[in-house]
Amino acid sequence: MNTRSITLYTLSGVTALFGSGYATADSITRFDDYGPLRTYAQSPIQSNSLTPLVRSGFSYQPGTVEVYTTGTIASVWAHTDEYNADYYQNAISVGGQWQINSKWLVELDYTYRFSANNHLDSLTSAFHDVFGISQNGRDEVDKHSFDISVPQYGVEIHDFNRETLGSALTFYTSYQLLETKRHGLSIGGSLYYNYVPSGPFETSNFEQALQLNYSYRRDKHMFYSMLGLSYRNNDEVLGNIPYNSVALSFGAGYQFQLTEKHRLLAEYHIYEGATDAASDLSKPSNEILLGYRYHMKRSAIEFSMIENVFNMDNSTDIAFTLGYRHRF
Repeated sequence: MNTRSITLYTLSGVTALFGSGYATADSITRFDDYGPLRTYAQSPIQSNSLTPLVRSGFSYQPGTVEVYTTGTIASVWAHTDEYNADYYQNAISVGGQWQINSKWLVELDYTYRFSANNHLDSLTSAFHDVFGISQNGRDEVDKHSFDISVPQYGVEIHDFNRETLGSALTFYTSYQLLETKRHGLSIGGSLYYNYVPSGPFETSNFEQALQLNYSYRRDKHMFYSMLGLSYRNNDEVLGNIPYNSVALSFGAGYQFQLTEKHRLLAEYHIYEGATDAASDLSKPSNEILLGYRYHMKRSAIEFSMIENVFNMDNSTDIAFTLGYRHRF
């Protein structure tokens, strides 16, 4: 064997030994898939109760631990003959999940929801003007208000800036029913406790939910879907308004991998009406989400925008969520 052959053989051996090993480790520790957006329901009643999240039907690598934090700002506007709602709601969530083995996953989440001026009224009005969407009366009242009025049930809450809307702890666990290269199917259950000790939104309620998660993946494409059922023990909201104890929810999402680090996401959520006390609130809420996720070595940053469609008087006008997720 001549010198040139020895050199080429040695280089190829080094490449096989170190280069391929590095690529394998890199593909495992970098650019992991984080599944659907971690964005909670934003319809006023659904956001302050247990509403199932769209989740991946696939399991993660056994032993995977993820911690996360998200922040959301939203503007609520509803104006009908039966009720009025004009306020800002915001939320901060922290939590973590653990893929115990190939079958079981557990998650614990804490969310604090509060009212505070996030100045979205001006942006919302401008957005509606640009796209020729009706202002639905929002241009006839003062900006940055905090008002809820349901005269039929004696609900009049005003000037509640900086009040606690919700303080909820949620435990979730799921079991993997089916998993192949293309298909993933899991079933999950949630326990939820929301406690606000005082103020206009004082409450103490315990809720449960079941959901079925199905996902499909192929190359750079991911599809997610969820069918959920929530059960609420308490039968009133805001003191007097009757609450539906059972509610269905459905969600579907799509993720496209632009590059290893960049993903685009779109989701559509439908939530059954939370109460029959008013005609608009008895109708389903429809939310469209558009999101972007940037992947780093062991973490990801994601941003989403939520807009309600079809029924303008039973869902949040517009909302934005920014989140950070880290895996160990």
